[in-house]
Amino acid sequence: MTARHEEIAEELRRAIDREEYAVGGLLPPETELAARYAVARGTVRQAVAALTAEGLIGSRQGARRVVLASRRSQSFAELRSFAQWARSMGRTATGRVVESEYRQATAPDALRLQLGPGARVLSVLRLRGLDGEPVLLERTVYADWIAPAVERIESDCPSVTQRLFEDTGLVFAYGEHLIDAVAAGARDAELLGVRRTSPLLRVRRITTTREGRPVEWSDDRYRSDTVSFSVHNSIGNNALARQTGPGLGLG
Repeated sequence: MTARHEEIAEELRRAIDREEYAVGGLLPPETELAARYAVARGTVRQAVAALTAEGLIGSRQGARRVVLASRRSQSFAELRSFAQWARSMGRTATGRVVESEYRQATAPDALRLQLGPGARVLSVLRLRGLDGEPVLLERTVYADWIAPAVERIESDCPSVTQRLFEDTGLVFAYGEHLIDAVAAGARDAELLGVRRTSPLLRVRRITTTREGRPVEWSDDRYRSDTVSFSVHNSIGNNALARQTGPGLGLG
């Protein structure tokens, strides 16, 4: 027989999938959920703990739970971190910072991150893996206002997104992506364990807060044998657009 907290956890997952609780939004308080499901608050806490462990919601001391993702497969209508995506497949995400440095924002940095003249940005090269196998290189540039919080995170942290939420309350709410294929250069090939000129799937993205404030822009390069993306669309909702130019200021 399924325990009551497991039933509640599944009902909450489905509600998140239906966007009754949108990514970046708040779950109801424990007292409200306990009354809704006619259970003790301890039962609700067990259900919420399961969703937290899956990366669907985030929890900070003394604060309401924030929805961070849903269970749906990765798509461009939903923003999901690498670690959340890995957990959804039952895999363990790993990460290692290869390089990290502050530098003067270039003109493209300033445009993408909406920064003023003379701003400094944090540039990070991070190698990501699934169960220890290297699959992704992230070249991420963080805006000056969030860079100090990123710098404090340990280099092998598996989820920068989750840690920033825990430390600062930041929720990555919106992302724009540009996808193409590139050949692996010498360094990318060495770090990813592939042959030079092997095809890599490149995803260039700008991520913002719910208010539209840019947090980061990134050039992510995946081994083509480890990942694919799916797009679900319909006559009334199309998450994918075709274009001939670079777009997003990411050329």
